[in-house]
Amino acid sequence: MMESGNVVALVTVKDILGKVEPGWGVAAFNIHNLDDARAVVEGAQQVDSPVILLVSQSAINYAGVAYISRIARTAAEMVKVPVAVQLDHGQSFELAVDCMRHGFSGVMFDGSHLPFEENVALTKKVVEVAKIFGVSVEGELGVLGGKEDDLIVDQKDALLTDPQQAVKFVAETGIDVLAPAIGTAHGFYKQEPKLDFTRLKNIYSLVDVPIALHGSSGLSNEVLHQALASGASKVNIGTDLKAMYVNSIREFLEENPKEHEPRKVLGYARSTMFKLVQERLQLLGSAGKAW
Repeated sequence: MMESGNVVALVTVKDILGKVEPGWGVAAFNIHNLDDARAVVEGAQQVDSPVILLVSQSAINYAGVAYISRIARTAAEMVKVPVAVQLDHGQSFELAVDCMRHGFSGVMFDGSHLPFEENVALTKKVVEVAKIFGVSVEGELGVLGGKEDDLIVDQKDALLTDPQQAVKFVAETGIDVLAPAIGTAHGFYKQEPKLDFTRLKNIYSLVDVPIALHGSSGLSNEVLHQALASGASKVNIGTDLKAMYVNSIREFLEENPKEHEPRKVLGYARSTMFKLVQERLQLLGSAGKAW
């Protein structure tokens, strides 16, 4: 990790995952504003863990890429643990490039809803530009159920990733991280999902890039540990953190109905997210592994 004065430069997702060993993983938390960004990086620093800040396409649509990129990068600069900032589920080449220009250290291009050859072509195009910026790229193959930004996929329409096709996808695109579909879904689960760990192990054994597990919110500790043991090294956490944020605000206002100071309300919410972040990092085994 590069330092200039007191400012620690961002690392890439590839940098972080390159140090992960089988059996543990690094959390990637979706953020939306100053409060959750601070909760994530300060929680990571508290337990001495590397961490990834994810910014979704919908978060960018809400906050604007200039605002959210500065919040995320400033948060990263305020701590001494490795932090990456990555676009999550970007659905256009233009958005991916815009995030690179605004200082993101990683981008995820999600062409999983497209025909295979089109997904390959567009992902490869993102990779070519990312090399110029020194940015890592995550690609997705297979379709997860649930809701992610404007894409809503019924679980019955989700498509699990074919291991042999994953090999071709990685080789032809040049991606740094692969997000396969193994039975998880975005959002909260209505029933316990059945993850295909055999498929995950097979993909892990065939490709030479780290594996990202999307849709981890609501999974049991046992399932998460099994996913890590099967080859996943990046675990995306979005819904759990959002729910903690909103629910803690609701809880605080119910207990303090006359409170009108935003800093007290949001400060309480940040403190609850701070604890959640630490718990998740310890659960995934990355605590104490910063460098």
